[in-house]
Amino acid sequence: MSDLLEQLIRVSTSPYHTAQAARQYLISNDFIDLSLDEPWQLEHGQGYVLTPYDSMLVAFTVGDCSKLSKGIRLAAAHGDFPGFRIKPQPEIKKDGYVRLNVEGYGGVNLMSWLDRPLSIAGRVALRSDDVWHPAMRLIDFHRPMLTIPNIAIHMERTMNQGLDLKKQSHMLPLLALDQQELSEHCFLDLLAEELKVDVNNILDYELNVYNAEDASYLGLQEELLQAPRLDNLTSCTAILEGLTESLLTKADGLKIGVIFDHEEIGSGTKQGAGSELLQMILGRIVTALGLSEEAFSCALASSTFLSVDVAHAYHPAYDKHYDPKHHCIPSKGFCIKQAASQTYATDSEAISIVQQICDLSGIPYQKYVNHADERGGSTLGSIASTFLPVRTVDIGVPILAMHSARETMGASDQDALTDFIKLYYTL
Repeated sequence: MSDLLEQLIRVSTSPYHTAQAARQYLISNDFIDLSLDEPWQLEHGQGYVLTPYDSMLVAFTVGDCSKLSKGIRLAAAHGDFPGFRIKPQPEIKKDGYVRLNVEGYGGVNLMSWLDRPLSIAGRVALRSDDVWHPAMRLIDFHRPMLTIPNIAIHMERTMNQGLDLKKQSHMLPLLALDQQELSEHCFLDLLAEELKVDVNNILDYELNVYNAEDASYLGLQEELLQAPRLDNLTSCTAILEGLTESLLTKADGLKIGVIFDHEEIGSGTKQGAGSELLQMILGRIVTALGLSEEAFSCALASSTFLSVDVAHAYHPAYDKHYDPKHHCIPSKGFCIKQAASQTYATDSEAISIVQQICDLSGIPYQKYVNHADERGGSTLGSIASTFLPVRTVDIGVPILAMHSARETMGASDQDALTDFIKLYYTL
């Protein structure tokens, strides 16, 4: 596991923390901070980073832009993950327990969240002197404080045939026992204490429950890595390290990396892949560099877009769900994902580019295609490429138990993905 992936697993506990950690990493590697609401003065040989709406990140390096005939190299991942979001009226007190009122976020594997140490992270909006600019604070409790307890098998003797779990009744995290000294709004009191603010100054929040467990190496030779949020911190890590390599080597042209929010709920937001924001930012880059609209259009015609997200590793106990000829095995390389439906936005030209880059350095890769009778997932690539129509290819490391509270991957696959993206940005 790279140092950066280990760090991101530990600190990227909400989309806001993912964007913040990525920004801090890039700034520590000589990228310059930008803001959407200020004019840009861009220089060749520099790297830049901005975090629109606090949960999205766009970073880019500016090389010799006379070489834009090679096109712009883009890569995108997402920084959100399935789980639970806390509702505005959070406390549910009943029969001696205090539970948190939550709703599901994304395609959650509910069973995997039971009986785990959980914590809370996200963003809180506070009163300010300027009503148009509330004070926004990130918060992470950094400690296990919740759990969602299962029922005993003695009371649900058929549980091994599957529980019909309901989010509103079964999946509410246990916060406390209802002691007499607890106030009616004990969660808001806890939030205020952690932020060191008056509880009346808390206006709203976007807080999620996250798995507070650490990553672990498994297998006889520690060849497997199991951790929360591998979907999609593996991809964020590879893009960030690739961009850093691009700046270090003074690569020609424009190299751009994006971490979107809201991929797990469809990407249709201002900071999601279904927004025109990336196209607007590209326009600002071109303007700040003094490039003509025609030069930009010509560059797009030769550009490529990597949609980087995890893939399904083959599970030997569930063979019927996999195509018989396309088994992606952990530690055999990252996956190139294909789908006739274009839910994976890949064509043969883009695939061939990826294969040839891998062949230059012997980087291992595999090809993933869904079972023909199974509905596969989708990625941000097919959405983003409708707003930015360039050659797009979906890639990512194969993992077991995607969307579970803990996921498992081959440890060496992270190296393969990162090595590929470094070459992609620097060739």
